[in-house]
Amino acid sequence: MSTPRRFDLICFDWDGTLYDSAAIIVRCIQDAVVDVGGRRPAAADCAFVIGMSLGPALARVAADVPTARHAQLMARFRHHYVRHQEDISLFDGVPAMLARLKQRPCRLAVATGKSRRGLDLALASRELANLFDGSRTADETAGKPNPRMLHELMAEFQVAPERTLMVGDTSHDLQMAQNAGCASVGVSYGAHDGDGLLALDPLQVVHSVPELALWLLART
Repeated sequence: MSTPRRFDLICFDWDGTLYDSAAIIVRCIQDAVVDVGGRRPAAADCAFVIGMSLGPALARVAADVPTARHAQLMARFRHHYVRHQEDISLFDGVPAMLARLKQRPCRLAVATGKSRRGLDLALASRELANLFDGSRTADETAGKPNPRMLHELMAEFQVAPERTLMVGDTSHDLQMAQNAGCASVGVSYGAHDGDGLLALDPLQVVHSVPELALWLLART
């Protein structure tokens, strides 16, 4: 027996969920902190803040960096990230998954801690913009786990929380879904491990893009 169609709006996180960028972001954070005179933060601490707005994320891992240097810290992170941007790609299977979901009677959106400029560049460079019906970024709404970006997307498409699903690789994504009254699915192949995601009561934690695709296609 097939699974009943459950969702009308699927919101995806970007980094670590669709885009294989977590390891490079960690290195860019570490290099940026050292550049401004801070102690090199642990990789696990850097991975934890992926998905948050850039300013608060960097401030959290660079507690020994004075506030007066935070603007420089953000500039150094962007410098390192731009240098490595062409080294990052979508996870294998993501374009095919999105193309199949696009044929279903549901809306697809991005809800990300990236900036609007950063997301638009990523979408344009990989010709994915036409696969998404909408998007929200932290710099134009509010950073995760604040639910504002999900509230705005649900309002835009007139979809109720119980018909909305958030897909993400961090506890920030899943906490945002809880705060918005939405269901969530965690992916364990990104920045946060599966055990940490399970603590936020997702419907499922998947371990690969093919597993995610099968789960979503059965419910849309």
